[in-house]
Amino acid sequence: MNTFLSRLGPGLLYAGAAVGVSHLVQSTRAGASYGLIMILVVILANVIKYPFFKAGPLYAAARGKSLVEAFHESGIWAMALFYLVTISTMFAVQAAVTLITASVFASIFGIELPLWQISAFILLVCGLILLVGKYHLLDRTMKMVIILLTITTLVTLLAALLSQSQELSFHSDFDFSKDVDLFFLIALVGWMPAPLDISLWHSEWTLAKKQESKGLTLKTASFDFEVGYWGTTFLAAAFVALGALILKGGEEGLSSSGAVFAGQIIGMYTETLGNWAFGFVALAALTCMFSTTLTVLDAYPRVLKKAFDLHYPNTKVKVDLYIPLLLITILGALFVLIFQLENMKQLVDFATTISFLTAPVLASLIYRMVKRDQKLIFNRFEHWLAKAGLLFLYAFSFYYLWIKYPIG
Repeated sequence: MNTFLSRLGPGLLYAGAAVGVSHLVQSTRAGASYGLIMILVVILANVIKYPFFKAGPLYAAARGKSLVEAFHESGIWAMALFYLVTISTMFAVQAAVTLITASVFASIFGIELPLWQISAFILLVCGLILLVGKYHLLDRTMKMVIILLTITTLVTLLAALLSQSQELSFHSDFDFSKDVDLFFLIALVGWMPAPLDISLWHSEWTLAKKQESKGLTLKTASFDFEVGYWGTTFLAAAFVALGALILKGGEEGLSSSGAVFAGQIIGMYTETLGNWAFGFVALAALTCMFSTTLTVLDAYPRVLKKAFDLHYPNTKVKVDLYIPLLLITILGALFVLIFQLENMKQLVDFATTISFLTAPVLASLIYRMVKRDQKLIFNRFEHWLAKAGLLFLYAFSFYYLWIKYPIG
């Protein structure tokens, strides 16, 4: 077991960033609102985005440089797009994941402080961990978090399946003609399995792992990625199933209040396993969301620092921009939380929709880097899958904008 875990690193950081809002919140909402059929949507979204997420770690392992460095080599236009996508999403994304973490924290411990104050405390703790432990502590912490959450979710899902007295049905009330259903689908796919920015973060984490372990082969990086990617895909499907089996058809819908929603999610587990499992489940939910907040908070300053360093490589006095960028990310997220705290669902949907609309641009940049490289990162099928994925992302984004903002 230790040998297996030692082969994993950036893939579990990816999992730590991915398994959070998209799983605990969006996947559970999908199952509770529309039933088991949403498992197919989750799987399809993961398949479509697979090549673009794979490109991050494999490019870094093959070339010894990150995707951000590849963008820089392509010219100012590529970096301009990178900055546009990153800066337009970073504060909303960080705010959304921190809000859910604060909601879980408040629900478990019965804290009645405003959620933005709890969020500020969580961001402060995460910031201190990153400054003290950096990549090594991040890497070690994530392995235990993902294992704990996976075991808890699998046991709960099995118990829910065994307790079902009715035949499982894939019937759904989803209707493409209803704007509310379509907009939720956009929000779900936007962060399924995660924001596409994670491909850039993954390439940076892979470089850090490569430096730490004195070498990282393409085969090892590929194995690490596949475990993390398909593991999170399975967990997303599991959360959809839990939402459909336990919460669908309940007397009350999922709350838009953060703390109440978190209580409903934890209650989903304890209702199935029994009250004895509360501590176990609460720990899994809290560590899951805390790990997401931690990895996202590390990622944005890391990639932006890399971009700025590339712009000014010959600066005589080297300034570590990671700390000021970390502070800017924290303050920006708190600004969003203070002014957008009334409705948790609204904030999450806003963040996920932005990620969906910027995904085609980022996916195009990533695929361009892969195509121009001489090393074999994608096989023929993955090249075709990437092209199909780009077509889907652009078509669906334009369709959303056409529905949302009709002309005339």
